[in-house]
Amino acid sequence: MTSTTLQPDMTRTDWVLLTIPGIIWGASFFLIAEGLEVFPPQLITPMRIFFGFLALICFPASRVSVPREAFPRIALLGTMWMAIPLTMFPFAEQHVSSSVTGMLNGATPFFVAGVASIIARKLPTRKQLWGLAIGFSGVVFIAVPTAREGSNSASGVAMIFVALACYGVALNISVGLQRQYGALPIIVRAQAVAFVLTAPFGVASIPDASFSWSAFSAMVVLGIGGTGIAYFMAVTLAGKVGSTRTSVTTYIMPVVALFLGVALRNEPVALLALLGCALALGGAYATNRT
Repeated sequence: MTSTTLQPDMTRTDWVLLTIPGIIWGASFFLIAEGLEVFPPQLITPMRIFFGFLALICFPASRVSVPREAFPRIALLGTMWMAIPLTMFPFAEQHVSSSVTGMLNGATPFFVAGVASIIARKLPTRKQLWGLAIGFSGVVFIAVPTAREGSNSASGVAMIFVALACYGVALNISVGLQRQYGALPIIVRAQAVAFVLTAPFGVASIPDASFSWSAFSAMVVLGIGGTGIAYFMAVTLAGKVGSTRTSVTTYIMPVVALFLGVALRNEPVALLALLGCALALGGAYATNRT
């Protein structure tokens, strides 16, 4: 497992690689909520992984061979970045709205920076610490209103934070793997691991599922975009600028999740959560400015 202490300047391409996954992943919670209308939560995860795998395996670069010694780390990546967290979110959204789920993902850089610091035995720069602190304070503001909604909401928030802790480990694993073998070969193999781990639960839940084309289309878009394109771009960026900076893409997610949840699903959002979104965006800028 490896991270990096190198912090090169962010280029325009890097900002694109940072922004697009944040937008796609911000929309993913709306798509999950749409899928939950007809699909059990156990079925959503293997479906999205499968469609993401199909999207990326089409590229010849994804089929480049990888040495056997890399497979334990790839298996760990597939477990920690896909199988566990992608399973947590559909269950969490049964208790917490899609907008709140997306907004809470702004806490990811806190976990990533913590793991990176342990690995490198070095704290992030002072500017990054300030940015992380601002962003995390925004996440706290988002989470506080959910405490009034009872134990079910609390369990949903707990599942989200389990997922974010997994992301903290996974993004740091991805840095070294991407630099050694490239993003596409790593991602498709991690997807295969995650699918093998989650498919049995999905198959077992099929008798409880119904079907609608809108929900199925949401899963296709979720897989191709959220589990395919966004993962590829995030791993590529992690290899270039490090895990902590890459994780700041999750500060973009709250705004997208909030907009879609309110505009398309009529989800109520507390004023304090709106302030939290503003702080999260400020944290993203402060962490990544040159």
